[in-house]
Amino acid sequence: MVRDDEARPGHTRRDWMKYGGALVAGGLLTGCTGGDSESTPTGAAAEATTGEPVTATPADAAAETTAESTESGSYEACLSPAGCVEFAEPPGSVLTILPHHADMATAAGHGDAVDAMLYNPGYNGTIWSKFLERLPGVSVEWADLPGEWNPSKEFLYELDADLHLDDPAYMTTMDAWTAGDITEVTENVGPWFGNTFSNANKQPPGEWAEGYEYYTLWEIFERVAQVFRAEERYTALKRVHDEMLSTVESNLPSEDERPSVAMIILSQAEDSMWVYALNGPGFLTAHTRPLGATDVFADVETESTVGYEGLLEADPDVILCLAGMSDQRHVSKTRERFEDDPTAQSVSAVEDERIYTQGGRNQGPLMNLFQTEMAAKQLYPEQFGEWPTYTEGPYPEIPPEEQLFDRERVADIVTGAT
Repeated sequence: MVRDDEARPGHTRRDWMKYGGALVAGGLLTGCTGGDSESTPTGAAAEATTGEPVTATPADAAAETTAESTESGSYEACLSPAGCVEFAEPPGSVLTILPHHADMATAAGHGDAVDAMLYNPGYNGTIWSKFLERLPGVSVEWADLPGEWNPSKEFLYELDADLHLDDPAYMTTMDAWTAGDITEVTENVGPWFGNTFSNANKQPPGEWAEGYEYYTLWEIFERVAQVFRAEERYTALKRVHDEMLSTVESNLPSEDERPSVAMIILSQAEDSMWVYALNGPGFLTAHTRPLGATDVFADVETESTVGYEGLLEADPDVILCLAGMSDQRHVSKTRERFEDDPTAQSVSAVEDERIYTQGGRNQGPLMNLFQTEMAAKQLYPEQFGEWPTYTEGPYPEIPPEEQLFDRERVADIVTGAT
């Protein structure tokens, strides 16, 4: 097994890619935290040990730096907590953990570079495909990607990815991974570039926390697009997003006319559910926060459980079911359980048949476009058109005159047709 650069013929990766470091004076440091996943309400946590520092660009500078070409023809992209990474050309193979980074690579026109996904590629591939079916010529092939949570270092050596499109701090929430392992893989395989704790502006592990920066979904995508030299795609997609958001925000009803909402996933227990923030910080709520609806569980810790009595007391007008297009968490199962329960069936959202599906939590720009449209229609049908009752299959067909963004326009941007 190849373990060092001297064994790599011609030092090929070092000929075209140089890596930046992480936070705190260039060190990769220690800590523990909770993580996020798509279909489970609890996160992984782990301790990280101090690793050897690598050449670094401070995180505060990373937020300001764009991908500028150097005299040698290489270019640089910067993102906390990895710092700045120098490239000679876009990476041809990348490993991801969660799908928001893979969505970004796809939106940048380099979806075929995604060679591995460490969190549930089958689930993510199925969900994203249901949305992307509405973008002609855009698809993902994630379901059969190699990868598993808490992989060995040997797996990363064997994969030999040009870039680990992941948050190195998030990687150390896995039991088998320390900051020293991050440094080793950086030096012997390839660099890291990603940001995950901006999903809910969560505290990163221990000493990674000093200087860790939080970004919006579109700010992360801007920097990932720089990695792939896809700045024009980013700019064009951001324009589509901003136009849609402007349309949505300018047509929202007054606050006293907005619905109350519960964002949930049913638990295995017969009479309880996990509840999730609707308007909290971070990119997990990038599609619902701009809609300004009332979160009936705003005072309940996100990812905690609530019983049916608590749901009835909160009495939401609308219930949004996370992962509701997946088999395990399908929205029809939620509808059936609530309709069959004497307590839940009295909730306003159940009586009015306003129980709707959601897609993926860790959304990238493409999922965000669809989910913003989806949520706007679910919450405000009078303003944005009715959301079709979802039972199965891909994202529903929406008549062109009722679409909040142009599918062909987005597809042409991603595929490079424009």
